[in-house]
Amino acid sequence: MMRFFTGLGDDGTTDLLGARVDKDDPRIDVLGALDEASSAIGLARSMAPEGRVGDALVAVQRDLYRIMAELAFTSDLRPASFDFGADRVDWLGDETDSLAATVDLPREFILPGESTPGAALDVARSVTRRAERQVVALVHAGHAVNPTILGYLNRLSSLLFIAARVEDRAAGGDLKRAKAS
Repeated sequence: MMRFFTGLGDDGTTDLLGARVDKDDPRIDVLGALDEASSAIGLARSMAPEGRVGDALVAVQRDLYRIMAELAFTSDLRPASFDFGADRVDWLGDETDSLAATVDLPREFILPGESTPGAALDVARSVTRRAERQVVALVHAGHAVNPTILGYLNRLSSLLFIAARVEDRAAGGDLKRAKAS
């Protein structure tokens, strides 16, 4: 029988690729926040009937795993092939613009909850923004972080917001009724 644990972390430490660190190390915290964001996106994706949104979310989850892989290496051991590329930020911006062209947004703030998939995407957006803040804190603590990662996470919250509105519309939600007053 295959075991799903090693017991190595029973002392409160875990592995980065190149170093053993405490589980409360800020790099581990960031990896956990990104994993949580990917899981929240996956939950939203499982509810989203719009195929185009689902396809974009799968690509985003794969990108988040690439980002986590890059951040999991210590700087001195990370191969150049693990550097997250600016082309993914461009793709994310283009995908957001393309989805945004399919919905009319009211000028006011929108209350989440017009549809189950839209609400799940809004939760994923909130979790992603928290992960982004944690990456910024990592930078401020002096850790080397590829600036492309920050740009990607910043744009990702926009994609998730627009994807939520696309799903709200597909579910027959009323964005005008959902505006915050």
